[in-house]
Amino acid sequence: MSNSSPIASTVNTSTEKVKNVKFYDESSTSISESNSNIVDTTDTESRWKKDACIYEYGSAANPEMKPIPVLVHPASLHETGKTRVIPFDISDTIEIEDTACTAPNLMASFLRINVGDGIGTQVPNATSQAFYVIRGSGRTQIKNDNDDEEDEIISWSTGDMFCVPVTRSEMIHVCTAAESHGGAALYWIHDEPLMNYLGATPSVRKFEPTLYKKDDMLKKVEEIKHETGDCHKKNRLGVLLGNAKCAQTKTLTHVLWSLLNSIPAHTVQRPHRHNSVALDLCVSAKPGVYTLMGKEIDSEGFIVDPIRCDWVPGSAFITPPGWWHSHHNESDDVAWVLPVQDAGLYTHQRTLDIRFVDDEIKLHKSGRIRGSAFAITNKDYTEMVTIGAKVPDSKGSSTKNTGFKRVFSAESLLTSKRMKCTQIGTAEVNALESVVEESN
Repeated sequence: MSNSSPIASTVNTSTEKVKNVKFYDESSTSISESNSNIVDTTDTESRWKKDACIYEYGSAANPEMKPIPVLVHPASLHETGKTRVIPFDISDTIEIEDTACTAPNLMASFLRINVGDGIGTQVPNATSQAFYVIRGSGRTQIKNDNDDEEDEIISWSTGDMFCVPVTRSEMIHVCTAAESHGGAALYWIHDEPLMNYLGATPSVRKFEPTLYKKDDMLKKVEEIKHETGDCHKKNRLGVLLGNAKCAQTKTLTHVLWSLLNSIPAHTVQRPHRHNSVALDLCVSAKPGVYTLMGKEIDSEGFIVDPIRCDWVPGSAFITPPGWWHSHHNESDDVAWVLPVQDAGLYTHQRTLDIRFVDDEIKLHKSGRIRGSAFAITNKDYTEMVTIGAKVPDSKGSSTKNTGFKRVFSAESLLTSKRMKCTQIGTAEVNALESVVEESN
């Protein structure tokens, strides 16, 4: 390759290879040379300019926005009372005006259904809905608007999960039995807030209704126990719940992501972080299981000034996007958590950027700071080079090739106020360090 090679390569944009684009020549437009009438555009331009804003880049590139807080949706909400939807709505807290939401892209709720009762849910503007059965057994019916098709009905019980694509009609959930508290409880998450923000209405079913049975998930976990790999090195033993229609992203849906994750007794899952929000449901845990969260880590990989969130079975809590978080089990039994995230969307965009603390510290100690949002294999690197991924070398030429980069700004993690939290003192930190050393 010569030093005169251009930095940016040219991409073939012939109309034969461009999708969903229409091109018009000048003769097909409504204004042509033969129409020489002068049109007064003053009023139109005045209206178009009304909402135009021009900002100074340095002060506006990272706008101040209300942070997503660490909040808990306690199990006590669905353990008593009448049959109802119990929304986890924090839209006022994060100043989102046009929709109820638990995070900018997602809405989470509990469903309490007393034995013998039924309840309807309907969110026609969601592309994805996920339901996890916290407690009880019953059935769900999706009414078909088309008289020629039968309604779809499934049965569910504790530990099952099911997902549905865009569904205009009402879904009816009926509880037939419950092992405690006189009724079933379901954890329900959908992405209608994302659609409302975009001003979009989904018209295509990107996947088919999908059912994950508890027995199948636990069977897979047992298989993994006998395997070796990075999951064991990171004290992680869980299963990602995917969909055949999302084979590339390996996610629950094209927007949603979920993991059934276990934490063995007396272990610590070291900190990690990702750009997606996590709406975590504690499936089971004994006292002494908790998550620590914070915006920074120290040189040893411990979270600075952490917020502690104790796990209570049947309770949900928010892990803000970008925050470092670690899971701790000081009890004598295995603990289980089911996070649901908008990571299907982030994974598709190549911006999930999940990072594990020990990998980052090792890289930093070697004098490097990672910028890539995803791991680049040698094959990926080679393919990037073939489409023009080049940067100039120190002499100004373009002979040096590199993979594409994405920079994550730590500025976006700054918050305007401290949330109420449990502070972790020096004695507790030392105890945590001992636990980590023992687990390693």
